[in-house]
Amino acid sequence: MRYKLLIISLLIVVFSSCEKLMFEENGKSDDAYDNFDYLWEQCHEKYAFFAYKGIDWEHEKTVYRNCLYEGMSKDSLFSVMAAMLDELRDDHVNLVSDFNRSFYGNYRRGQDNFDWRMVADNYLPENYYVSGPFSHDFLAGDSIGYIRLSSFPGNIDGENLDFVLNRYQNTEGLILDIRENAGGTIADVYDLLSRFVDQKTLLYHSRMKSGPGNDDFTASEPVYIEPEGGERYHKTVCLLTDRGSYSASSFTALGARAIDNVVIVGDTTGGGLGVPNGGQLPNGWTYRFSVTQTLDKNGNNYESGVPPHITALMDWSDRATDEVIERAVEEIYARR
Repeated sequence: MRYKLLIISLLIVVFSSCEKLMFEENGKSDDAYDNFDYLWEQCHEKYAFFAYKGIDWEHEKTVYRNCLYEGMSKDSLFSVMAAMLDELRDDHVNLVSDFNRSFYGNYRRGQDNFDWRMVADNYLPENYYVSGPFSHDFLAGDSIGYIRLSSFPGNIDGENLDFVLNRYQNTEGLILDIRENAGGTIADVYDLLSRFVDQKTLLYHSRMKSGPGNDDFTASEPVYIEPEGGERYHKTVCLLTDRGSYSASSFTALGARAIDNVVIVGDTTGGGLGVPNGGQLPNGWTYRFSVTQTLDKNGNNYESGVPPHITALMDWSDRATDEVIERAVEEIYARR
């Protein structure tokens, strides 16, 4: 299939689960300097966003290598190396030991914009439907379908999608809520978006880091989707996003920008449009970082977050109203 071939060619096997790594063999050593230098060099050669983010990696090496000393504890070494990786400002960058796991926490860079309990209590019936990974039911007097997808678990199948989309065929529009969805399996993204198109559609382009220079990349490869499955939906779809919409959710938002009947409502996503790959340090700790870039069909890079078409933020003084849902409802009625 069209996207599976590209996944293989770009080594996106590592993205079929955001936790998988490809390991490299290296000499064993517990020396702090050996492990620090190995990690720095691997990032230097393969990390995809130094130029985009304006990061001086040589400077960061000087700053953090000066924090090392002979005989330092494993915990102290981990803290120094994790702090250096945090300079990459990327949740696809992690250091993993047997006692800790580093992460940047991009979702904290914006306001909290989602509360599932608020949605369930104020917008859905108590016995709302759960179909595989989808929680869903009618809103606004049965005129709008609401679909919550909290992750991309890899088990979005045609039967679930057919049931959900068939149930809301007669609505005025759909709300697809991926706020605080931290990602998962990329194939789910294509299976989902393919239900909103009637023809082969270019979503974006991908390219992989191919050398030590900041601008050393393979040629960009286009990623397309084609209409698949029995049920498709052609009315307005409002995709709800926030800073917690990361990785596969950002890919969904980026792809949605190429589909005419999908409108993104909410806050900018958390980013994560680089595919992670990694390896093993001499002391046995593992690491990963982003080794590809994804550009929209016009060549724009939204690694720091895919912006919404319509910005809508929660007013937490009112615990009974989800302003993002309300704005999506308004948009659906305006487009009838």
